[in-house]
Amino acid sequence: MAPLAALLERLSPGIRARALSHRSYVPARADSYERLEFLGDAVLQLVVSDELMRRHPAADEGDLSWMRQSVVSGASCARVAAAAALDEAMVQVAPRRARAAARDLSGKESVRAGLTEAVIGAVWTELGPEEASAAVLESFADALDAAEPGRRDPKTELQEEAERRGEDLRYVLVEQRGPAHEPVFVTDARIGGRAMGRGEGRSKQSSEAAAAAEALGRLGGDRR
Repeated sequence: MAPLAALLERLSPGIRARALSHRSYVPARADSYERLEFLGDAVLQLVVSDELMRRHPAADEGDLSWMRQSVVSGASCARVAAAAALDEAMVQVAPRRARAAARDLSGKESVRAGLTEAVIGAVWTELGPEEASAAVLESFADALDAAEPGRRDPKTELQEEAERRGEDLRYVLVEQRGPAHEPVFVTDARIGGRAMGRGEGRSKQSSEAAAAAEALGRLGGDRR
């Protein structure tokens, strides 16, 4: 049994249901998985950051940032959810009237990724940091093993992949938030008009690199 699936069964019914409930069919948005997803995202980022620093003591901030992005990307989180059958668990806990909608939603990559982060947040909340950290490291072991410093710029790799496919690559700034002295940029990497990766960064360049790293993960682009 996948580690997250095993830990999910150890959660109390209330927090388990909240970690698997989409906002579209619960009484209040706070009853959905979104609050736990918020926490789980932070836990995932922290645990993966710590592990990458431990594994790669000579890696600089740039390498560490894009390696982390490749490990915790939406595509990567969705794969973890599928391995742990979190999509099926989501359908099982939904009210009967909402099960058809839950099944449709559970097929979306963004929803599966959210479920992974929500369950991580629930495990952290109820079973503690040690259990949550161990689950992250086991669930994302393959992605952690594939992340290596010293690769070429992910933007270069993604450009080559787009050219191989005969499609255009564009970076689109979709959001800028935060104060002027400390902005956060959110960028989509679009291949053939399709958004394939999204990244955040303190500069437009770093957000583009993060978006490229996520797109490569989604495309199976672990290339030297």
